[in-house]
Amino acid sequence: MATLTLALKGEYFDAIKAGTKTEEFRLVTPYWRQRLEGRIYDQIELTKGYPKRDDQSRRLTLPWQGYRTTTLTHPHFGPEPVEVFAINVQH
Repeated sequence: MATLTLALKGEYFDAIKAGTKTEEFRLVTPYWRQRLEGRIYDQIELTKGYPKRDDQSRRLTLPWQGYRTTTLTHPHFGPEPVEVFAINVQH
């Protein structure tokens, strides 16, 4: 089973778990292109930071629902608009 694992800051993990954040963003870079473009995953595992393997309270496993590319402005990426992969993390 192919799993995409993403480590998240606590605030983003908590928002996804609560259902208020439906997409997780990654910059369009060669690294993320290689991990996403042309790949099919069965599931996505989101972690709050880097938890111990047996700490299920800081892990969220969801079915893979794909991604889209978009341009946005976000404080995390700086003041200029950037192109990102918007990974669907809806439950």
